[in-house]
Amino acid sequence: MANKTIEDAIKAINPEAAWVSTPADDADGITWEEGTAPISKADLEAKKAELQAEYDAKQYQRDRNPDEGEKENATNFYPSIGDQLDMLWHDKKDGTTTWEDAIQVVKDAHPKP
Repeated sequence: MANKTIEDAIKAINPEAAWVSTPADDADGITWEEGTAPISKADLEAKKAELQAEYDAKQYQRDRNPDEGEKENATNFYPSIGDQLDMLWHDKKDGTTTWEDAIQVVKDAHPKP
């Protein structure tokens, strides 16, 4: 799980902002630079929570289609596009439902909230 940071919040609110934070990821330790309008701590914390909620809500998508390095420990993820196209071709030719069955296993294992 990737935890969202104050830096993520600042970039989401004002991508052009210039700041320094000491210590890192501390909304109280921000020094705004180069004429950047300050963003309140409350606004930063609210945006950070919003970004974290959005990230967490999409966990099922990451589980269904993990990055290449994560596939070793993952279960029930989508086959490659090439494999899916091959399944579809065989299903059409043979009158089977291999592709639908394979996709349903993944959707059942990682339901959309």
